[in-house]
Amino acid sequence: MSEHADVVVREFTERDVAPANALTNHYIKTTAVHFATEPASDQEFRAQWQKGRADYPWLVVEVDQRFAGFAKAYRWRERAAYARTAETGIYLEPTHHGRGIGRVLYKALLRRLQDAGFRTAIGGIALPNPASIKMHEAVGFRHVGNFRGVGCKFGQWHDVSFWQIDFGP
Repeated sequence: MSEHADVVVREFTERDVAPANALTNHYIKTTAVHFATEPASDQEFRAQWQKGRADYPWLVVEVDQRFAGFAKAYRWRERAAYARTAETGIYLEPTHHGRGIGRVLYKALLRRLQDAGFRTAIGGIALPNPASIKMHEAVGFRHVGNFRGVGCKFGQWHDVSFWQIDFGP
């Protein structure tokens, strides 16, 4: 399932809650990539996963049989007309950045969405984040616009860039 012999992409399970939450909390505490300002407990993170897992895929990537990151899809908007559009998120352990692992994971998530009948996936990127932009472009997203100064973290206002990929009618 991967372009790397030591990389495996699999379904997210209960055993992934703690490492995925720790990774997410790393991004919350140290970057403006994630706009939450307070770390989540494992119970809060588990509830988020369980809320949408019947309709939206969550995947894990392992490198050498160790958790290396995860990707998730979730509801884009609440109204019924948006039911076939999903928002996506991807988080990798920093030691795995720039190795193509994120692309492998993201492509697997997008295939799952397409196979499940979704029409569109949306990705939001807090700016600046050239690595995330490069990855979204590499897997087929196209830039559709920016919202200026919509997120304030660490005393700075950040723009958010939105990216879209369409799977067809």
